[in-house]
Amino acid sequence: MDDTFVVIGGDAAGMSAASKAKRENPEMDVVVFEKGEWVSYAACGMPYYVKGEVEDIDDLVTVTPEAFREERDIDLRTGHEVVDIDPEGETVTVDDGSETFEQPYDHLLVATGASAIEPPFDGMDLDGVFTIHDMDEADAIETYVDEQTPETAAIVGGGYVGIEMAEALSEHGIDVRIYEMLPHVLQPFGETVAETVEDHLREQGIGLHLETAVSGFAGDGTVERVHLEDDSQPADIAIVGVGVAPNADLASEAGIERGPTDAIATDEYGRTNYENVYAAGDCAEARHVVTGDPDHVPLALTANRAGRAIGETVTGSPTPVGDIAGTAIVKAFDLGAARTGIIDEDRAREAGFDPVSVTISASSRAHYYPGGSELTVTLVADRESERVLGASLVGEEGVKRIDTVATALNAEMTVTELQNTDLAYAPPFSPVWDPILTAAKVLGGKLD
Repeated sequence: MDDTFVVIGGDAAGMSAASKAKRENPEMDVVVFEKGEWVSYAACGMPYYVKGEVEDIDDLVTVTPEAFREERDIDLRTGHEVVDIDPEGETVTVDDGSETFEQPYDHLLVATGASAIEPPFDGMDLDGVFTIHDMDEADAIETYVDEQTPETAAIVGGGYVGIEMAEALSEHGIDVRIYEMLPHVLQPFGETVAETVEDHLREQGIGLHLETAVSGFAGDGTVERVHLEDDSQPADIAIVGVGVAPNADLASEAGIERGPTDAIATDEYGRTNYENVYAAGDCAEARHVVTGDPDHVPLALTANRAGRAIGETVTGSPTPVGDIAGTAIVKAFDLGAARTGIIDEDRAREAGFDPVSVTISASSRAHYYPGGSELTVTLVADRESERVLGASLVGEEGVKRIDTVATALNAEMTVTELQNTDLAYAPPFSPVWDPILTAAKVLGGKLD
């Protein structure tokens, strides 16, 4: 009898693992339990659905449940919640809405994702107050905007969700204000990126309230105001985007260990402290490529890649899930911002490095070729080893160059090695010295 591979969670990591396992071993029984109805969807596209650039929410679905069942022969069961894991007995207990039953497994993947953090604000239960981390929430926001036609919006949190939702709601003619308790938006991207984005947001008519803590919301059944420490302001809709927390309780209650980030601890193959139990995606830790320490950076590629690797491993070909660098990119109206590795010098010192950084601005194209714009690059390296530690970029075009630095991090390249990388040049795409190379050249001068 062939092995049974059970997957808890039907999004990026879970369905990548299930699909890969079935391709590698068509005889394997692959069972996926998903407590909701949506599977394999592009969560990163949800703000663009609210904005109206994506017409139908179903367009965000990569593979339908029917395709998984009929074309990939995966036993996908939506509306099924796993309520208990028994690693010693190698079973999971499942609630299908009417009864519970046990499902044995030979290999188990916990891919339970993460949930939007809901702060203990007053008024979180008012109509018009939303978080946005799944498809039902995105659909509810779009419906609310369409039917209630709000005039003012309060966005709590200046991270990815806050910036993208500010653009989405502004597109509907809504007066948008962002409330961020830290000194800057996009804090992990560094001060240079943050200040550039903040200036641009103000130019787009977005109200910024930095170093401003929200205490709650008020209204008669429906949100009408956002309360601050010493003030209140109108808000006909509110989006709370203050981060996510890994859904690791189910695993930890079963004795599956959490790591220092509070996500599920895993090894290089995604294994937990139980050899035949794996974890991947937003619920799990991964090794940071720069520090070598466990980290939790819930991003789509990390989940897809780890799930695919685990799908190979459970079919007999052990495959590492890969390290992470926290590489991220975000659109803020006409600007793009990107980051990878370690940018914060205090964090670099805590990791044992002696950081040195430079910030340069260069044209995204040859200076004489039309359509170029200024691209600002911050590059960080270790003084002693000259190893590249991280970078951030901001500009109207060209921020996808962050991938060059991410590649350098994975190769543990020095600043000199990065500077000598043979990058492509043509006037419509880049100056002779690409901005990344220019940054490396200037940083190398500081290290001499």
